[in-house]
Amino acid sequence: MINKELVNPKSIVIVGASENIKKPGGKVLYNILLGDYKGKLYAINPKEEKVQGVKCVAPEDLPDVELAIISVAVNHVKGYIEFLAKNKNTKAFIVLSAGFGEMGEEGKKLEKEILDVVNKYKASLIGPNCIGVLTPHYNGIFAGPIPKLDPAGCDFVSGSGATAAFIIEKGIPMGITFASLFSVGNSAQVGVEDVLKYWDETFDPKKSSKIKILYMENVNKPDMILKHASSLINKGCRIAAIKSGSSDAGSRAASSHTGALATPDKAIDSLFKKAGIIRCHGREDLIYTAGVLMQKELKGKNIAIITHAGGPGVMLTDALSNGGLSVPHIEGKHAKELLEILFPGSSVANPIDFLATGTAEQLGIIIDYVNDKFKEIDGMVVIFGSPGLGEIYDVYKVLHEKKERSKKPIFSMLPSIVSAGKEIEYYKSLGEVYFSDEVMLGKTIVNVANTPKPYTKFKEIKIDDKKVRAIISKAKDGYLKPEQVADMLDAAGIPRVPEFVSNKKDKIVAKAKELGFPLVMKVVGPVHKSDVGGIALNIKTEKEIEKIFDKMMKIKDSKGVMIQPMISGKEFFAGINHEGKFGHSILCGLGGIFIEVFKDTANNLSPFGQDKALEMIRSLKSYKIIQGVRGQKGIDENKFAEVIARLSSLTQAAPEIMEMDINPLLGNEKDLVAVDARIRVKK
Repeated sequence: MINKELVNPKSIVIVGASENIKKPGGKVLYNILLGDYKGKLYAINPKEEKVQGVKCVAPEDLPDVELAIISVAVNHVKGYIEFLAKNKNTKAFIVLSAGFGEMGEEGKKLEKEILDVVNKYKASLIGPNCIGVLTPHYNGIFAGPIPKLDPAGCDFVSGSGATAAFIIEKGIPMGITFASLFSVGNSAQVGVEDVLKYWDETFDPKKSSKIKILYMENVNKPDMILKHASSLINKGCRIAAIKSGSSDAGSRAASSHTGALATPDKAIDSLFKKAGIIRCHGREDLIYTAGVLMQKELKGKNIAIITHAGGPGVMLTDALSNGGLSVPHIEGKHAKELLEILFPGSSVANPIDFLATGTAEQLGIIIDYVNDKFKEIDGMVVIFGSPGLGEIYDVYKVLHEKKERSKKPIFSMLPSIVSAGKEIEYYKSLGEVYFSDEVMLGKTIVNVANTPKPYTKFKEIKIDDKKVRAIISKAKDGYLKPEQVADMLDAAGIPRVPEFVSNKKDKIVAKAKELGFPLVMKVVGPVHKSDVGGIALNIKTEKEIEKIFDKMMKIKDSKGVMIQPMISGKEFFAGINHEGKFGHSILCGLGGIFIEVFKDTANNLSPFGQDKALEMIRSLKSYKIIQGVRGQKGIDENKFAEVIARLSSLTQAAPEIMEMDINPLLGNEKDLVAVDARIRVKK
C-alpha cells in the first residue's frame, strides 16, 4: 500500500547515512538536503557523530519518525524495520539495500520476513533493491540525475532503478519534466500495478499529472492494470509503458495451433490495447512518447509538416504515412495566398517548405494559416534547425508563442543539437519539449494516434451457458471427445458441418450413405492429422470409404474415424488459449496449413463483443482475402466476427477451457462453418 507517510512524510530517518556520497546512504541524504526538505531529518550511523551536517542519533534516542530510508547490509534490515515500526511508529519504509529476492531462495526468505513485519504494523514498503522515491516533498532517491519536478510533468513508476535513472537521463535534455518517481525494485509489497492504483484513487483533475509512464519487467496483476489504467485514461490521463522481457515468450510447449501462437507477449499487447496504454519498446521510445503526450492531443489523422529542410520533411512524411496517418496535399485559395507571402521557390503543398532562408515571421504566418485556414489539418510538426546563417533565437521564440496559443498540437523537431545548442537550451527554458529525430518522432505520433481508447463496455453475445456447464461437468481433464466438442459448438451457437465418428467400419459406411457423397474422412486421435496421412478428401464411393477406413485405423494413436460432407470455401481458424493470470486469449487468422506458414493472427483478451472481433479481423494482413481479391469472392466478415465473439462468451461460461482450435472454419460469401475442432479442458 502507499500511504501519506511515504508520499509526504513530516519526518525522515536515513538508516545507514554516510558522509560518502558515492554510497547510497550518503547520496540519498545528499539529495534530500539538496531538495530543501522541510520536515525533520535524522541520521543513523553508529560510527559517526554527524554526517553531512545532520546529527547521528542512536535508534533508541529517535523520536517517532514517519519514514525510514534504509541502506544497510541485508542481514540488518529486518531488525531496523521491526524496531522502528514497533517503537517509533514508523509507517513507511524505503529499502535501498540489495541482496533479497533477486539473489535466490535465501534472499526471498529474508524478503518475506521483512514484508511480514511491515504488514504486521500496517506500514508501506518500497523495495527492497530500489533507488527510492521522488515526490514534490522530498528527494528520496540515491541515483541521479534529479529531474525538475513539475505538476504537469510525468508521473513515473519503474520496476528497475537503473532503467529509471537512464530514462530520466534521456528525458531531461529533451525538456521532459517529471511530477514524481516510484522505483519499486523487487516489489515485495508495492509493485507497478499498486502505484497505478494509487494514482487512480488519488487523482485530482486540477492538481494531478495527466501523463503516466511505466517501466515493468513483470505483470503480476493484469486485472489491476486494466481497471486503473482504464479509469485514469477515462479521467483524462494518457499512459505509456514498456513491458520488457518478451524474448522467451515462445519457449513454452503447446499442444494446439492456438496454444503455440498465443504467446505471453501477445497477451501483454492485448492487455495494453484493452486498457488504452501506449506500448513502447525502449527508453528512447518511451521518452519520445512522453514528449508527444506533453503536447496538445492530436484529434485526427491529418498532419501538416512545416520545414525549411526538404530531406527531414520527406522522411517524416514517410514515417507518418506508413503508420496510417496522412500528410494531405494542401491547395486552394488560402494556399495561393500563403505561397505569395513566402520567398520564391517555397512550397505549400505539404510538406510546407519555406526554404533555408525562411524567417521567424514567415514561420509564424504559416502556423497561423494552418491553425485558422487549413481546416482539414489536425496537427503540425515544425522542423527548424540552424541553416548556418546566424542565430535563430527569434524563430524559437515565435514557435513557443504560437504553440501557447495554437488550437492544434505543434510538435517541435529541432535537429541542430550542436550548431543551435544554445538556442535549443533557450527554447527548453521556456518550458518546451523538443525532438531531434524526425523518423522517431513520426513513428511515435503514429503509435500514440493508433492506440485505442480503453475497451471496457461492450455487448456480450449470449450462448447456452447451462448446456456448456453440463458438458464441462461430465468432462475429464484433457481433450474432449468428438461428440462433446460437437455439443460444445452447438451450445456456443457456432455452426458446424454434420459429422459422425466411429471405430466400426459398418457404421461408418451406413452413415456415409445417409450423409451422401462426396465426403471427407479424418482420423480421430492424432493431433496433426495431415502429417500422418489422416485426412482424405472428395471420397465418392463405398469402396473408397472401406479402404481408407482400414488405413486410418492403423495410424498410431488412432481411436476412430470421422466422416463429414465435403464442402468448399476459404479456410480460416479461430481459437482459445488460457494465458494464466491474463485469462483467456482469443485468436483468429487464416486456417489450414497457412496458420503455421504465415502466422498471420490477431488476438484479444476475453471478454469482448462482436465490435472488437471485427477489429481483430480487419487488423489481419490477410484481410484482403476475407474481403475478396482479384475476382475471388470473400467471406461474410460479420459471421466470422460472431464466431470469434462467441468464443469469448464461451470462456466466460467455461473458464476450464485451456486450449481450443477451430481449424478450419470454412467460409464463403454466405456461410461460415466449423469443419474440425479440438478442445482441451482442465477442471
